[in-house]
Amino acid sequence: MDAAAVIAAHAALGYGGKSVLDGLEFEIPPGSRVGVLGPNGGGKTTLFRALLGEISPLAGSLEVTASISTVAQTDRSRLDYPVSALDVAVMGSLAGMPWWKRPGRAEKRRASEALEKVGLTEQAKSSFGDLSGGQRQRVLIARALTAEAEILLMDEPFTGLDNKSEARLESLIDELARSGQTVMIATHEVEQASRWDLVLCLNRTQISFGRPEEALSKPVLEATYGGHIVEIPGQPDLGVLPAHHHHHD
Repeated sequence: MDAAAVIAAHAALGYGGKSVLDGLEFEIPPGSRVGVLGPNGGGKTTLFRALLGEISPLAGSLEVTASISTVAQTDRSRLDYPVSALDVAVMGSLAGMPWWKRPGRAEKRRASEALEKVGLTEQAKSSFGDLSGGQRQRVLIARALTAEAEILLMDEPFTGLDNKSEARLESLIDELARSGQTVMIATHEVEQASRWDLVLCLNRTQISFGRPEEALSKPVLEATYGGHIVEIPGQPDLGVLPAHHHHHD
């Protein structure tokens, strides 16, 4: 078995010496789809910042053994900037290049291949701002693939997507995992997370980690979300947040 993509051992994370998330103890195998569940302020964003190397653990260790990139939420405030889908995908190559060098043919080819992988070859020349929310999300995934990231961090990627775009994005995540990418998805969608390989539940500490059938129980969800639980029909052991809780960390 390959070495774990991410290993947390007795890790505590926080800012200015003050812990906001502790008790992290998990190993994530490469090629896993991991749902990261938790309330706003529960530590999901802090975990992602630590995985990206923006903050160091206050205690214990958090080891990332592969290249990592974040897939941002599609941010409407930047949509008037006149760039094409291909331009955005090419931006993924910038981190690995000297500051004085511009992306060339090889970088553009890699970006084109990434757009093909996410099913957007025909939209390569379209303005990023003119694309639908689901298409923009896939372009941002292509940007991370162009950066040759082996671990993708997705922050609430399904927010604002219609059912068709949501299904397409979910099948793309499945495809990425099959090709060896590790995908960690911060989400409020318990039902969706129950279909993935692993679930990490956080609420200022690690509540549970493991396969959904073991790690998602009613007591775990109550500890994770503080009792804001309604049942999913047909799945009495699982709950989901009411719609008004769908806002961001």
